[in-house]
Amino acid sequence: MTAWLLPLAVGVGTGILSAWGVGGGTLLLLVMTLFLGVEQSTAQGINLLYFLPTAGAGLLFHRKSGLLDRQVLRQAVPWGVLAAAAGAWAATAMDTALLRKPFGVYLLVMGVMTLLKKE
Repeated sequence: MTAWLLPLAVGVGTGILSAWGVGGGTLLLLVMTLFLGVEQSTAQGINLLYFLPTAGAGLLFHRKSGLLDRQVLRQAVPWGVLAAAAGAWAATAMDTALLRKPFGVYLLVMGVMTLLKKE
């Protein structure tokens, strides 16, 4: 009966972290695969669905606050779409075991860089 409490708490917690810009989606992936027993491909799909409303809300609030630079968006969006397409292709064309270690190293490096970042 209370099996939904942990997933709900994780969703709320990672949503708050996402709003703070911490990368709640990555934490959501880790919790789903390591603690909730969700298969990695299913967790990735859930993570993408989770990201859409979070990103949409962030975009609306940034626009409302005047924090969007339209010129930068015009330059960044096409490259971002191409990179996303290339990443999606690579993720389906390559063995996932080959992607896990580099992604883990990337997460560790980003975590250390975040901790050592000077304001």
